[in-house]
Amino acid sequence: MLAKRIIPCLDVRNGRVVKGTKFTNLADVDDPVKLAQFYSECGADELVFYDITASAEGRKIFCDVLKEAASNVFIPLTVGGGINTLDDFERVLNSGADKVSVNSGAIADPSIISNAAKKYGNQCVVLSMDVSLIDGKYKVFSKGGRIETDIDAIEWAKFGEDNGAGEIVVNSIDTDGVKKGFDINLLNAICANVNIPVIASGGAGSIQHFIDLFKTTNVDAGLGASVFHFNEFSIKTLKNKLKESGIEVRV
Repeated sequence: MLAKRIIPCLDVRNGRVVKGTKFTNLADVDDPVKLAQFYSECGADELVFYDITASAEGRKIFCDVLKEAASNVFIPLTVGGGINTLDDFERVLNSGADKVSVNSGAIADPSIISNAAKKYGNQCVVLSMDVSLIDGKYKVFSKGGRIETDIDAIEWAKFGEDNGAGEIVVNSIDTDGVKKGFDINLLNAICANVNIPVIASGGAGSIQHFIDLFKTTNVDAGLGASVFHFNEFSIKTLKNKLKESGIEVRV
């Protein structure tokens, strides 16, 4: 059985890590390079960096921060935000990313998924989805959760897999920052329809939430932000509790 992964998520705006609730009310947290190094040393399996306003502001991603983080971190690094072309993939990979997360860019041009997979390999392409339950259906949002699309989240996940994405990150807008638990229904719906790794994001508020996540869904990894940023519990403590609960993790 593959070990479940624990992945801190660093949302970056204006060169600083921030965290909000349901994608709004962002508060300053820390320096991204310092925080990335700390998590790398504390047992994180991977790190995710999102330049959360790059797409909405129509600008390129923060490669200076990325280069410095990559030189100080020795675990896989996934980077997203403002990824709209293969040139963006190239620039981010050359700056030290191991994987590139595409979200709004894929909504605008779905061919970027298959083109990037062919050029860089499926393992480099991560389809990130911001999802909310609207009138009983899971819908995909673009521009950092700001714009509702008419895209069905389940169909979009299947499209991503069929076109070469190696992983899917499911960001639940409804549970983001609320710390009441992951969106189990959404995650189970996605996992039932794809065979590639699914990473759960949005809702982590306790160790029990991670235990419930891995016990009740087939996701491969759990993303956390505030619980780690504000030292509510350490990654080491979380992994030890997961192991005690019979969940395979790297310790």
